Amino acid sequence: MSKRCAWVEGAGELDVAYHDEEWGVPSHDDRHLFEMLTLEGAQAGLSWSTILRKREGYRAAFAGFDAAKVARFDGRKVERLLADPGIVRNRMKVESTVDNARRILEVRKELGSLAAYLWGLVDGAPVVNRRQAIGEIPAQTPASKAMSRELKRRGFRFVGPTTCYAFMQATGMVNDHTIDCFRYRELTR
Repeated sequence: MSKRCAWVEGAGELDVAYHDEEWGVPSHDDRHLFEMLTLEGAQAGLSWSTILRKREGYRAAFAGFDAAKVARFDGRKVERLLADPGIVRNRMKVESTVDNARRILEVRKELGSLAAYLWGLVDGAPVVNRRQAIGEIPAQTPASKAMSRELKRRGFRFVGPTTCYAFMQATGMVNDHTIDCFRYRELTR
């Protein structure tokens, strides 16, 4: 059996699959980046396992994370979403997803893509850390603080420095697999 990061030990199947197949893999897909920005923001105050269990509900509720479609959601659509048990029914989190979709369209108009914008904030390449233990992984970094400030400046919501760091880890902008994890080796080749 392959050695994994300690945060996956004893976790459920969804968490293990997420760790083994997605966490830390560089993503340049605008839909996936929007999805992860939304899910990381939704996770605030909740467990990641809870969010993973609701992921398909989020995909259905937010038009497969098509920012152009989500940006057109109106107050009635938001009210319907607040009754949807497939997502976290928090008004501020739901409304922030709609607002963030509108910000994404602005970024695309100015810079071509959300991916170009976000990866530009980390100089275009993943930061490869050499963490020996899960306790060495910080909740936020100077880079996540800078990303948070920049996103907030553009009007994005639910993008604090801790959320931004989790987003950076999730989308491969940062490789925080511990060095004894099989995924560390795979992602640093």
